[in-house]
Amino acid sequence: MSRSVLIVDDDSNVRALLALHFSEQGYKVTEAADGDRGLTLALSGSHDLVLLDVSLPGKDGLAICREVRSQGVDVPIMMLTNRGDEIDKVLGLELGADDYVAKPFSIREVLARAKALLRRTSDSLAPVVQQLQFGDLVIDAASREVTLSAVAVSLTSTEFDLLFFMVRNAGRAFSREQLLASVWGYTSSSYEHTVNVTINRLRTKIERHPASPEFIQTVWGVGYKFVGSSHGMRHAA
Repeated sequence: MSRSVLIVDDDSNVRALLALHFSEQGYKVTEAADGDRGLTLALSGSHDLVLLDVSLPGKDGLAICREVRSQGVDVPIMMLTNRGDEIDKVLGLELGADDYVAKPFSIREVLARAKALLRRTSDSLAPVVQQLQFGDLVIDAASREVTLSAVAVSLTSTEFDLLFFMVRNAGRAFSREQLLASVWGYTSSSYEHTVNVTINRLRTKIERHPASPEFIQTVWGVGYKFVGSSHGMRHAA
């Protein structure tokens, strides 16, 4: 079954380039040239991946990303930003985007990053442990659901993958580069702040006091580690 990708960009040349190469890779491609149409299509739930430009007529990409996540749609989103627009990159990640690429981009990089993102969000993790519990925090790998004090926590695919990777390696400190390689599937020092932003988002969702985190702690000079003793774990049959 072919993957479906939605390309939202007001530049017809960019859309045509992306559509050509994704089609050649076997993807079913849908295009939108403005934010309002892009939002409608993104909310339809009929796409496996959304490539979303930040600057759009109508609703901009950041507004679309915010609304898609507020509606609980968990489609992977890759933001397309202008090189140097650091604020847009950080805002996009904070609003729930899974990744971003800067224009002008290498089409090979976009394809590779898209494949890595789809692989993370669609491949079965096939974990030995299906459920992990740390105090009131419960992570269920089978359903990809997280609860805190029995209240559901809404995570994007990338947030869940990062959290699950860290809890499976609780107590071990990872550098940002190691987390990029293990969770995002690529390494580049220019993208390490992607990890910082995603960690901060996770903290706001699973920590009672994000400024003084109980679970995801900073290891100065290294990166981050997940702290906690698991109990009540349930293994796969």
